[in-house]
Formats: sequence, structure tokens, C-alpha cells
Amino acid sequence: MTLDLFPVDAPTDLYFEQQARSRGYRVIAGIDEAGRGPLAGPVVAAAVVLPERFDLPGLTDSKKLTARKRAELFLQIRSQAAAVGVGIMPAEEVDRRNILQATLAAMRLAVERLRCPADYLLVDGISRIPTTIPQLTLKKGDSRSLSVAAASVIAKVVRDRMMCAYDRRYPQYGFAGHKGYGSAAHRRAIAEHGPCPLHRRTFGGVREHLERS
Repeated sequence: MTLDLFPVDAPTDLYFEQQARSRGYRVIAGIDEAGRGPLAGPVVAAAVVLPERFDLPGLTDSKKLTARKRAELFLQIRSQAAAVGVGIMPAEEVDRRNILQATLAAMRLAVERLRCPADYLLVDGISRIPTTIPQLTLKKGDSRSLSVAAASVIAKVVRDRMMCAYDRRYPQYGFAGHKGYGSAAHRRAIAEHGPCPLHRRTFGGVREHLERS
């Protein structure tokens, strides 16, 4: 299905979920990811099925929220959602598949891990997940659909917590601060220490330092 069938300026609410329900779908999952751009760490995807009645004030695109608000919403989403699934593709899979295919694989895994099988998907972005489940791709979906926004929060919090744990294993890179993104400090650390096993070896900013790893 193409995005053109729905208004581009629909607000962050349940418009797309309601449209799917009006067409007979009952288990509608929002899908989003975190970690497409970093030089290190996994790409993490989440799938969230929200009930028709819930109370999640302030829920929107995770990038627009503070870390504290994301943490609060993470707990509320886990408590109120009908189902939550998480899929993770590590750095070596990003290198093997490429970042787009690794992202789509993580999204599909997140959907497969929902405890109640989804019959319709709302996917952030423009690329369809490789599955037979009917789906709608939404540009900036995390700002337009509450289900997708919920998935963006879950994916972001899970990935950030993973990167903080990795920081204790590889403290020289400062993962807790930049979460693997290509900050100036991170790039300096790669140049000084060489890449570690968490780095994406096919990414610029890493591959030129491989001889040091």
C-alpha cells in the first residue's frame, strides 16, 4: 500500500491504526528502529501493539524526548501495550547484510517476537519489511502514529542501555556518552585505539583504521 492514500499531515495519534481497524484489521503493530547511523553497536528494532484504550501522555518520536521522559514512557509502554517485540542485529550483521537489510531484518524479528501475531504493520520509513503481513510505510511515522512512536521509544531505550553496558567493556571509546554515533570524541578514540569488535567495519570513520584493530 502506498503512503499517498493517507494525508501526509496526519498528527501523532491513532489515525492510521483506526483506518486499519476500519478495514477489518485487529492487531496493528507500529515498527521503528534505533541505530542506523552509528559507527558502532547494533541496530535495534521494536514492534508495539497498543490497546484501543491506553494512557501515554507525552508520547511522540523518541528523538524529541529527553532521556528521562523516554525512560518513563518505556515503563508505561511495557505495562500498557498489548504486545512488545524487540529485534537486534549486531555490528557484524550490519557489515554482512548492509545497514538497510540489517534494519529490515531486525524489524522482521521484532514482529516475529510479538506474543500476539500482528495482522497489520505500520512501518517507519519508506522500506517494506520482508513479510507477508499487510503493511503501510510512513515517512516520519514516529511523529505521526502513536504505535510507531511507542516502538521508537522502546528501540531507543533498549539500544541506549546496551551501549551503556558496552561502555563498561570498552571504556576507551565513551559509548555511554555518544551511543556509538560519530562524534568528534568517538572518531578520535577510533583513531587512537583502533576499532573494537562493536565497530561497523564497512562504515567510513572505521574502515580506514582497520589495520590497527
